[in-house]
Amino acid sequence: MEIYKRISSGNLIRWSIFYFLPVFVTASEVSLQETVGGFIGGSAVLPCSPEEPLHTIQDITVLWRQGSQNVYDIVNGQGSVEGQDPQFKNRVESFPKEYLRENFSIKLKNLQHADAGKYLCS
Repeated sequence: MEIYKRISSGNLIRWSIFYFLPVFVTASEVSLQETVGGFIGGSAVLPCSPEEPLHTIQDITVLWRQGSQNVYDIVNGQGSVEGQDPQFKNRVESFPKEYLRENFSIKLKNLQHADAGKYLCS
C-alpha cells in the first residue's frame, strides 16, 4: 500500500508501507521446518526436501497445501496445477531442475494477506 503526501511546492512524496507477511512451512516427512517471511506484493520461497532419498524422478509426488487449499502438486516428477485453488493461480513457481536434487521448494509470488499461515509439503 502506498501513501502520497503533497508538499507545499506541489510535488508529491511517495511513502510506502510494507506489511510483513509471516508464512509458516510445516512438512511431514521433510527435513526442515521453518518460518518464511515476505511482503505484500513480494514473493517468498517455501522450502521442501524429503528426509529419505528418492530412487527415481517418477517416485516424486509432493503435495503443497495451505489448510484444505491445493497450492501446488508435483506428481511423477511433473508440476501440476490441476485442482489448484484459484487463489494461487499463476502465482506459484516450482524448480523442476532441482527435483533430482530432492528440492521441492516453491516460490509464491504477489503475496497477499490471505497467504499468511501454515503450508504443508508432503
